[in-house]
Amino acid sequence: MGWLVNFLVLLCMRSGHDDRLLISRSRLALVLVFQLVASGVAVAQVQLANVFADRMVLQRELPVPVWGTADPGASVQVAFDGQSHTTIADEQGRWRVTLAAMKASASPRELVVQSEADRVVRKNVWVGEVWLAAGQSNMAYTTRAMASRLAKGQDLVSAADFPAIRFCRINEPDSPQPLDDLPAIAQWDVCTPQNVLQHSAVAFVFARRLHQALQVPIGVIDCSWGGKPIEPFIPVDAFVGHPTLVELAARAKTGDFEGIQTMPGGTYVRSSSWLAGTIYNGRIAPLVPYAIRGAIWYQGESNSGKGEDPRDYEHKMRALVEGWRHAWDRDRLPVYFVQLPQWSSYAWTYLREQQRRAQRLPHTGMVVTIDLDNGNDIHPPNKIDVGERLARWPLANVYGREIEASGPMFREAKIRDGTATVSFEHAESGLMVGRVAGVQSIQPSHEDRLNGFELIGPEGRWYAAEARIEGGTVVVSSPEVTQPIAVRYACHPEAEAGRAWNLYSREGLPASPFCSDWNLMPYDPDENPMPKK
Repeated sequence: MGWLVNFLVLLCMRSGHDDRLLISRSRLALVLVFQLVASGVAVAQVQLANVFADRMVLQRELPVPVWGTADPGASVQVAFDGQSHTTIADEQGRWRVTLAAMKASASPRELVVQSEADRVVRKNVWVGEVWLAAGQSNMAYTTRAMASRLAKGQDLVSAADFPAIRFCRINEPDSPQPLDDLPAIAQWDVCTPQNVLQHSAVAFVFARRLHQALQVPIGVIDCSWGGKPIEPFIPVDAFVGHPTLVELAARAKTGDFEGIQTMPGGTYVRSSSWLAGTIYNGRIAPLVPYAIRGAIWYQGESNSGKGEDPRDYEHKMRALVEGWRHAWDRDRLPVYFVQLPQWSSYAWTYLREQQRRAQRLPHTGMVVTIDLDNGNDIHPPNKIDVGERLARWPLANVYGREIEASGPMFREAKIRDGTATVSFEHAESGLMVGRVAGVQSIQPSHEDRLNGFELIGPEGRWYAAEARIEGGTVVVSSPEVTQPIAVRYACHPEAEAGRAWNLYSREGLPASPFCSDWNLMPYDPDENPMPKK
């Protein structure tokens, strides 16, 4: 109805200073409005999906879908950066066009969408790299919280003047069905020392590193939700391929909270936002197919709390990754995630292993954080090392930078003559005994003793072992285990006081926990009972 408003304004303005003429023309305008309404004349309304907003970043070098709604049959034209595409809204009023791949640009542009009689404009639009961020409270953990507890965090925030970094925070509630759109136009914030305070610290550090390395605009869409397990972030149709997934979806459909809590691989359920697919439906489905480069994920705490069974988390991660890839129609969509740090919870040891196994999926990668000092804090403030380590994965594997993405990952253990020789992937730079000297500061240790290695013999008891680096391997032995059958490293909720887990690559990246035979340390649900009501 924009054309009608413009006509009425023009009609009234041309009355000049003659009040009688102004009144007469105003009456005429009202008559025209009533006549149009009474006659049922339809005026083509056009709307953009609400994720498209001022200050957004569009993905470079990939086709960019743009979509929305209009009156059925309406002709819709989309123009951006010299491109123009026209389409017709379908019977449900839905329309969609695809912009051809574009180069990065830090020049503010306008995205213009118009029908025959309506026009929508989004301003200050840049083109660069777009990443989805999701998970629970450690992803949602803000830079404000980090800055209040970490001096270097405050320094980063004070210098966070990056016009080319933009954040979009999605806070919508869960939904029983996938939503077609967000209920209101999204808010894209330009990164300033003030604006960044309300956004994810991990996402900020990640975006900052990418921007500094690539020198292109970076956009982050953050869908994290504190306290939630992985299940609600997974599309419902991805709960396939494993009995636990199938049962979880079936029990969620009937609202069987108690059954989910007690089943193998189950979690505590407090409301619908803990159920299969509900956060995906409310926060992620409305974004699809907004063009993104990839996703980062930090979660797991609420799948390994009291009474929660961490087994089968690997399969849940597969469902998450494959579900998102199917939604975006991107078989190789990169998904990089954070392994849980230390914490005094029996189940965390097992969930960390499930996360390590999830790397079997192609185009995924895991950040190890067991070395970072968190003071047994479930929300450790050092999100700087986490974000920096996350950024290594896309820099190495998406953007082709010569940088090591990961610390040492267990490859195999060869046992002979009473010793276990362990080899690793991601250890090309060599191994070292390291120590945390501060935020973003891993130094070679003054000692050569490796902590956290253990051996087990046929009698079935684990013993602390001596371990030394030999070339690209670690050789492990113990006088108490003359016939070892397996070796493990850092397989406890947290390290012993004064014996920090300290195996690193020469790049200063920590080794992941591992056990060469997990059949020798089975999960015992009785060690992690559900809290009594």
